[in-house]
Amino acid sequence: MQLGLPTFNMAAQLRHLMQSHQSWTDDLPLCQLCGVGTAPNCMYGTDGKGTQSHPNEDTHLRFRSEDGCSLYGVFNGYDGSRVASFASQCLTAELLLEQLSADHTDSDIRRVLTQAFEAVEKSYLHTIDDALAEKANLSSYMLPHSEKVQERLKELEQELSGGAMAIVALILNNNLYIANVGTNRALLCKTTTDGQNQYFQLGRPHSTDNDDELQRLATLGLDPARVKLAGHIAGQRSTRRLGDYRVKINYNDIDLLSVAKTRPIIAEPEIYGSQSLNTVTGFLLLMSEGLIDALECAHGPEQVNKEIVAMVAAELAQQTSLEAAAQSVVDRVKRLHHDVYTSGRQRATFCSRHEDMTLLIRTLNYPLADGVLTPTQGGRIYPVSVPYSNSQSTSKTSVTLSLVMPSQSPLTNGTNTASTLEEGTPTPGSQSPTATLQSTITQTQSSSSSSGDGSLFRQCGSQAAQPDETGRVPPYVDFTQFYRLWANDHSDGQMPQCDIGSQ
Repeated sequence: MQLGLPTFNMAAQLRHLMQSHQSWTDDLPLCQLCGVGTAPNCMYGTDGKGTQSHPNEDTHLRFRSEDGCSLYGVFNGYDGSRVASFASQCLTAELLLEQLSADHTDSDIRRVLTQAFEAVEKSYLHTIDDALAEKANLSSYMLPHSEKVQERLKELEQELSGGAMAIVALILNNNLYIANVGTNRALLCKTTTDGQNQYFQLGRPHSTDNDDELQRLATLGLDPARVKLAGHIAGQRSTRRLGDYRVKINYNDIDLLSVAKTRPIIAEPEIYGSQSLNTVTGFLLLMSEGLIDALECAHGPEQVNKEIVAMVAAELAQQTSLEAAAQSVVDRVKRLHHDVYTSGRQRATFCSRHEDMTLLIRTLNYPLADGVLTPTQGGRIYPVSVPYSNSQSTSKTSVTLSLVMPSQSPLTNGTNTASTLEEGTPTPGSQSPTATLQSTITQTQSSSSSSGDGSLFRQCGSQAAQPDETGRVPPYVDFTQFYRLWANDHSDGQMPQCDIGSQ
């Protein structure tokens, strides 16, 4: 089978589709094991109300072909959605039109993925050839430009500008491959036999603080220290992108890139895989940069992956559809980001705005909830550890539960009243640590709460704890991480004065 690149005829056809606002991918079967949540960009005013500053530039794909090949992707566009939309359509054509087969080796599949991204890049740049030629022609006039010429140059620049980052997951023969260009993220979460969630970030972002990328740029003649200090290249942190003719064709006009021996910003993906999914129970997450940044701005970068996994597991334990679970997680991140901004706390200055957010969840042998429980709205998920042993094992272990603290939700008659985005900051003492405990155990499909049956808590080991001389039993709930995160999130930096951890 030929593993070649598309002809210019394919590029012309895709260009026609873009101009006519049609998508041939509309006829492809969607994967039913996948859910997607989205939220548009938002800029907050002094009153805490948010407004969208530009049209949504993210897009995604989630297809499953008849031969069992599954393709998923999240595309983070910037300066318009043109490149992201083009890439999602062209990449699907490059990977799902019989280019892949069950007898392909790992090296074959990796080569197909790499060539697919190369085809997307070449095809897109070919679609803007005419606009680039017209722009060059108009810009070459010796006489001062007329108002009409200036207006046309402005239109052409708007048409030409923009790019996209992409994270793509391919599942073939129940093996997972990840192809990444830019700053989106993939997480694989596995449920262990003792009920815990283990998560793995598949690859690193291509950004100005990635040492491997800085070394790559250094071999091209750039000063890595200067690049790292700048933080951004032509407005973006990414060192690999799709599209963006400024850093691909005119990179010598950019001061930071002017001494490069060859094109420094590339569209070549890094491929992770293959990862066998035959014995995996859990889920795969693809996230846009906007979702990651929003949570990082609100809570810092240290616990982002852990928090996202905890949120997803909590929602999957409650929601009856993957779409609802994914959207609930995105809504939670959006609310947390907003609440930090309105709180006036230390990190509020980082949360004046957020970009478009996209989360794609692909379950792996993972059952959904029965719909009995009601999703928790708002609040941050803090981890606590509780001893646990299942009926099939005599070994003792611990399980991470999610203690959900209401972020702006004062208690009224003992019930949690969710606040809207327009409500103000709660008064001190209005938040209560007696919030919902949501289990992130996914294997047993359980979610316990402080008012539930407490089935997990009854399994604290083979022997009951004996009271000490004061009549108390040793603590069996570990609130170490809870206390640390709580202290970091509150301006006084003090540990909460409560004895919940010793009960």
